[in-house]
Amino acid sequence: MFTEKNIQQIKAHGLSEASVNVQLQIFENGIPFANVVEAASADNGIEVFSEKEQKYFANLFESERNNLDLLKFVPASGAATRMFKSLHQFLETYDPKDAIERFLQKMENRNLITFFYSVENFPFSSLVKAKLDKKYPDFDNFEKGKRYYLFVKEMLEETGLNFSNTPKGLVPFHKYGENYVTAFGEQLYEAAYYATSNGIANLHFTVSVEHEEKFKKRYEEIQETLENKTGVKFNISYSFQKKETDTIAATLENKAFLDENGDLVFRPSGHGALLKNLNEVDADIVFIKNIDNVVSQNYVETIAFQKKMLAGKLISLQQKIFDFVDKIHSENVSEEILNKAVAFISEELYIEITPINRSAILTILERPIRVCGVVENTGAPGGGPFLVKDKDGNVSYQIVEMSQIDKNNPQQKALVEKATHFNPVDLVCGVRNYKGKKFNLLEFSDPDAGFISNKSYHGKPIKALELPGLWNGAMANWNTIFVEVPLITFNPVKTVNDLLNEVHQPK
Repeated sequence: MFTEKNIQQIKAHGLSEASVNVQLQIFENGIPFANVVEAASADNGIEVFSEKEQKYFANLFESERNNLDLLKFVPASGAATRMFKSLHQFLETYDPKDAIERFLQKMENRNLITFFYSVENFPFSSLVKAKLDKKYPDFDNFEKGKRYYLFVKEMLEETGLNFSNTPKGLVPFHKYGENYVTAFGEQLYEAAYYATSNGIANLHFTVSVEHEEKFKKRYEEIQETLENKTGVKFNISYSFQKKETDTIAATLENKAFLDENGDLVFRPSGHGALLKNLNEVDADIVFIKNIDNVVSQNYVETIAFQKKMLAGKLISLQQKIFDFVDKIHSENVSEEILNKAVAFISEELYIEITPINRSAILTILERPIRVCGVVENTGAPGGGPFLVKDKDGNVSYQIVEMSQIDKNNPQQKALVEKATHFNPVDLVCGVRNYKGKKFNLLEFSDPDAGFISNKSYHGKPIKALELPGLWNGAMANWNTIFVEVPLITFNPVKTVNDLLNEVHQPK
């Protein structure tokens, strides 16, 4: 039973007692693991195009782009805190009076050696140094350990650049001459190459409420330079993760967790909550890409070509699907058309229909479609492409997160270990039907595909519930095509040292 104060909390989140009780019941019952049948691989669920085929699809997109509404959708609400985890630990454990070399030689501090010995190669170094020189005129004469300590402090803390509380999208990622560019700026620049129609690029960023003005301010600072450089006008919109998508925290006994004041604790429910945000935007083609997956501008044309290729593949599939749907909706559809549609569904959408009838065919064809770029597996944490059987016995290709797979099941574990490809979140989506009307994306989600994770709240263990992920459970009932793309398309910045990789070092 909830107290009156708890009930008011629930209502303030846009939730009901019943929906919160459903969440608590999920903690009690658990969430079934995904039933993986096999890992997708080259030519077994993953299409690998020749150079000629890639050019064909890229050219198809180029020929159609000015007739289409295009949108780039970028989840960008993440803070940069985890990116600087090792540097936070440095501030907590290093005493500036101690010998820095001895401290750095400890095994757990080896990544700090990389950071400090390459510090001039980071795009924000000159910003930090300028502030330090102003505060400490004789900074260059300090002991090395003290210099390192003050540098990190100036980077991360509120009295300095405050990167700890800066959205990852607004941290300097690259530097060109004397100018730095953030991940947000690179996403805009990149969009000019493939997400433009008639000279306009539409982008939508999901951000935290408290960061919206920071993004808008940064855009004002770069708008003129960006437009002059690309010849493109940018139309940018923002949205926030909906409060009503938060989920309740539970105790290890699956009861509602209460804090020291007797209040319920709600948590953001992962990127699956962004399905509502995605459902509120509309375009013929939606490109989805994470905010930190960018490259320096030397490589943008290579990245853009791959995006155009994926979009061309989507257009090719849509043209065939829309033609079939239009004909099947006519009163006198022939058996021949139905048979051709079934063959298309089997050969190009990789779905076997049973029973074979008009209704079953339309159920498959009349749904959103996504073409997913996948890269060779490098061991990075995250999901991948698998063939999955659902609770009704239907088999389809899906992106599956590792947390959805039962690692204690030897058979499932073996299938995961065979996985040859990885999901870099490189999606090109068709969200309109054959008449140009947008699908209600909420109807194509699998509510059972979320997962429960163990977290802590002020040092106390809790259970957290994540909604079906945006590119796995939330899109479980979309038509899904996997296409192999080169590794250069996957360059996320998970730690600050990732900025030292070649693709983040402008030539």
